[in-house]
Amino acid sequence: MSTVTVELRDPGPQPDTYDPDWVHAKYAFERAKRLRRDGLDQFVEVTAEFSHYADDLYTERTERDPVDDEVQVLVIGAGLGSLIAAVRLREAGFDDIRMVDKAGDVGGTWYWNRYPGAQCDVEAYVYMPLLEELDYIPERKYAFGPEIRKHCVRIAEKYDLYRNSLFQTAVTGMEWDDDAGKWTVTTDRGDTITATVVVVSPGPLSRPKLPGIPGINEFTGHTFHTSRWDYGYTGGGEENWELTGLADKTVGIVGTGATALQCVPHTGRFAEQLYVFQRTPAAVDVRGDHPTDPGFAAGLKPGWQKERIENFTHWTSGAGAEVDLVSDGWTKVSNDLTTPAVLREMARRTEPMTMEDIGEFLYEEDFKSMEAVRAHIADVVDDPETAKALTPWYKRMCKRLSFHDSYLQTFNRDNVTLVDTDGRGIERLTTDGVVVGGTEYKVDALIFATGFEVGTNYTKRAGFDIVGRNGIRLSDKWAKGPRTLHGLQTHDFPNCFFLGYTQSGIAPNYVHTAEERAGHLAYLLGRWRELGGGVIEADQDAEEQWCTAMADSTVVGKQFFLDCTPSYLDSEGDNDNPDSLLVAGYGGGPIAFFDILRQWREAGDMAGVSVSGGAPAAPGR
Repeated sequence: MSTVTVELRDPGPQPDTYDPDWVHAKYAFERAKRLRRDGLDQFVEVTAEFSHYADDLYTERTERDPVDDEVQVLVIGAGLGSLIAAVRLREAGFDDIRMVDKAGDVGGTWYWNRYPGAQCDVEAYVYMPLLEELDYIPERKYAFGPEIRKHCVRIAEKYDLYRNSLFQTAVTGMEWDDDAGKWTVTTDRGDTITATVVVVSPGPLSRPKLPGIPGINEFTGHTFHTSRWDYGYTGGGEENWELTGLADKTVGIVGTGATALQCVPHTGRFAEQLYVFQRTPAAVDVRGDHPTDPGFAAGLKPGWQKERIENFTHWTSGAGAEVDLVSDGWTKVSNDLTTPAVLREMARRTEPMTMEDIGEFLYEEDFKSMEAVRAHIADVVDDPETAKALTPWYKRMCKRLSFHDSYLQTFNRDNVTLVDTDGRGIERLTTDGVVVGGTEYKVDALIFATGFEVGTNYTKRAGFDIVGRNGIRLSDKWAKGPRTLHGLQTHDFPNCFFLGYTQSGIAPNYVHTAEERAGHLAYLLGRWRELGGGVIEADQDAEEQWCTAMADSTVVGKQFFLDCTPSYLDSEGDNDNPDSLLVAGYGGGPIAFFDILRQWREAGDMAGVSVSGGAPAAPGR
């Protein structure tokens, strides 16, 4: 792991006025405490003795005979990205589509994450896809998990995506047959599926990760990961968050990220005692959630959701727009800390701003934004020491923005204790406790709110390797990071398409990225069908050019994260990790990336993509 060496030196008390040198020193000091040489290796895989953390608790396993057949389009994964892609392919006239997922139903992250309080962190009107197509309006500005999961089912039902699909089925292998011009896909159910086209979409938030804490196998109390919430132990249910089973329990929650923000308030309300073990505090601001105004739908015009999604991405990408349709914490932060703020400052000043001026201005504005967050925490949390420990010291964009309306308030409860590890993490587990700073905290149950594998090796996240032309393995080709054209195709792996964030424009609203990639996929396969439906593949030269453009685009982003506290965004401080979002995401931003795809389609010449062989295919085949 490559890191920046920083002297671990406390810069002392905060000055009364803004001092950029002190701020830089403070951020570097806090980062250094949290930087670990093992990077992502600090987490253990949920395999072998940890495999039960990935068990499906929600759908009883149904035995079936192995399938041995052929389909035109096989979609691996059934999360939001896969559903959107399958819908756009249906609309493009493709009928023979099969979805395969290890889960018991559609939904992806919303199938697995059923912990109390699970909620989308961007507005539901832009996050929940296909609202107009299904004539549905979310119940709240930020929808809870059960509503999103039911919406995923509605999508699958409306577009007939359950037909021919295989759930509770994990893909174990995928190999290209050059003579047949097709893929052979095997599964843990003994299936052998021949597919003309395979769309791979493992999802970014489905494979749980566990911290490699010494003694993790010695703890004898009850444990589970938040993505496999055990209501049999806690009481309550997926739509009833009355966790009465914890009334006589001392519970520990490990982690203070987005998941913890949502489940801590519910756990704290019912547990006899709750310890929240924190390595890095979240920059928690007001969410402002509320039920949907009954008059909201009445004022909507056709095309409203697409317009609203694009408007949100423009604001959160720093491009701005005449009107802020969403008007929430996300758009406010972007308005304060990106291009709109610079333009306002340029208009105010009498002298032109240099690039150095712009950098210094934005750094100070970022500090002001974080000072507002820190003041909010101090106002809400009663105990000064707890408030101090909950205070974040890093730039606003170093972590995914955090908004919640009851997380901080939970620490005012007498039965809730924050155990701050001062960035160093938990020392070890005992048979019945958690040791931090030499003090053992006895707990009956330990809940891991430790997130998912993000920014790790692609085939590791997918759970299987892909063998392309001439026996080339994707794990070998992508050993130094993804290599694609536009994030969707890679040379020597014909008729194979990748969804997700791989070498793509990363929008805070994942659904917008998924929609743009799904539309591009539908275009590619539509042209492929027109040209004979044989083999479609990215050219080597085009792939090399895209990888160069990707590398050039990430230089600024990598520089930004050099003094950020470690997080999944920068692979726990390893800015050179070839699979990190810094490298896997297009540094020019989502709007520029979407424009690249649109302009490529408008050119109509399929530049960099070859289609060969095959007879003209009938529509839908």
